[in-house]
Amino acid sequence: MWRQFRKFSSSISSFSAKEKKWDALIIGGGHNGLTAAAYLARSGLSVAVLERRHIIGGAAVTEELIPGFKFSRCSYLQSLLRPCVIKELELKRHGLKLLKRSPSSFTPLLDGRYLLLGSDKELNYSQISKFSKSDADAYSRYESQLDKFCEFMDPLLDSSTPETLQGSSHLNTRMRHKLQNSAFWANCLRRALHLGQKDLVDLMDLLLAPASKVLNNWFEADVLKVTLATDAVIGSTASVHTPGSGYVLLHHVMGESDGDRGIWSYVEGGMGSVSSAIAAAAKEAGATILTNAEVSKLMIEDTGRVHGVLLADGTILHSSVVLSNATPFKTFMDLVPDDVLPHDFHKAIKCSDYRSATTKINLAVDRLPQFQCCNLSHPDAGPQHGGTIHIGPESIEEMHSAAQDAENGLPSRRPIIEMTIPTVFDKTISPSGKHVIGLFIQYTPYKPSDGSWENPVYRESFAQRCFSMIDEYAPGFSSSIIGYDMLTPPDLEREIGLTGGNIFHGSMGLDSLFLMRPVKGWSNYRTPIEGLYLCGSGTHPGGGVMGAPGRNAAHVVIEDFKKS
Repeated sequence: MWRQFRKFSSSISSFSAKEKKWDALIIGGGHNGLTAAAYLARSGLSVAVLERRHIIGGAAVTEELIPGFKFSRCSYLQSLLRPCVIKELELKRHGLKLLKRSPSSFTPLLDGRYLLLGSDKELNYSQISKFSKSDADAYSRYESQLDKFCEFMDPLLDSSTPETLQGSSHLNTRMRHKLQNSAFWANCLRRALHLGQKDLVDLMDLLLAPASKVLNNWFEADVLKVTLATDAVIGSTASVHTPGSGYVLLHHVMGESDGDRGIWSYVEGGMGSVSSAIAAAAKEAGATILTNAEVSKLMIEDTGRVHGVLLADGTILHSSVVLSNATPFKTFMDLVPDDVLPHDFHKAIKCSDYRSATTKINLAVDRLPQFQCCNLSHPDAGPQHGGTIHIGPESIEEMHSAAQDAENGLPSRRPIIEMTIPTVFDKTISPSGKHVIGLFIQYTPYKPSDGSWENPVYRESFAQRCFSMIDEYAPGFSSSIIGYDMLTPPDLEREIGLTGGNIFHGSMGLDSLFLMRPVKGWSNYRTPIEGLYLCGSGTHPGGGVMGAPGRNAAHVVIEDFKKS
């Protein structure tokens, strides 16, 4: 019915869009919004994606901010993108190229020692044995247990939650919904019985316990525990001592690269290539993608049903279905008119935890850092450069102290820094002989008590603190910097649209997952406004470049279209 509009221009002004009615409009051209668009368009619906910025991708974006240097400005590694999304949307045919890292982790120490880890079991054993023979023996068992838990959790990621049906009085609909939920829980029970009681108890311990407890129970060497603990706190305000931080650790090993569990890859061309591949699949299916198309308001009928959106330039686009890839806070506090939402729902969204303590610094450098613990003086890349480089706290307690600084309103005195150098593998994103480096840094409060991120001197002081820390491990690093781009929590909110600067669209605590995400009673992508759905990381199964929220939400929309 709407096929004739599927070559809609990327410029709003070139087409009288206000005279057309779309089957579905999607707010936000991040990777989840694009994923939803691809699945909806493949089902035969007419779809338009509305992206506020000049470039698609949201937090999975590549930007050339310094001439010749292309940065994965926010997200920087790929592993969590669901295999079903890669396969079903044929993303490799659309240009997605993964660059596997081996070794995948390097942790230098100030005493001159270091730890390399990767997919090579013999390498891991020999490296960990330098610090603890018992840890080396335990490590493969630890990895096997996490793999087993990930296999148990896997099916939960690729389906909507068994939410209680809202607002339908049709007997057939209610009965079908009850049968679907019963099948869901029966499948969970079968998997739990297969897992066995001991492993199930261990899984519950991992989900509920602080990451520090989990790791202390397995290992004794500080360097190994610190290396693994970064996955438990990344992107959050939590300490390693926070109950439930063990789940975030599990969340970050759930992914895979080309079938290899827990392997994180670079993406050729930067993380924007993930979004570009998904966008290509969506456009091939007939979706329209518009940039510089900021949505200022959702249009709601007197009956309480959505009927389109109002753009910032005054254009009205009509549709009976709207999916929002914006954060839940942005969607309901900024885009929905006042007094439309139920009081309890409005309050729950408003009071959700959107705090962030993350800063990303992207650097252009003229040479690779030379880590003195490796005792190498040549400029070529070695195994220490290819993976994630862990800089900063060298014990669990030092990690906790970094979190406590932020809890007290101060950027961490010795922040946790994850350094990545994608140009070791990807030669397409920097001039020959030069490199791109990403620093993912914690903890940096949204509103520091000792200054302001709006103050250039304050910003520069913190950046230099981070660079100086790296100098301790790689002397002369600071002098290699050609230029840099820095995104603090307020910058992430303003530039990328992440409420509070939270990279997951909201806390990933146990009280904000599964049936509780984004809020209790509304976890299945539907909302109290008829025709309005959520499809971003603020929904199940959460944050990271997964594509699962977009895919799952699209399937719910398609199901609802079939009923109407």
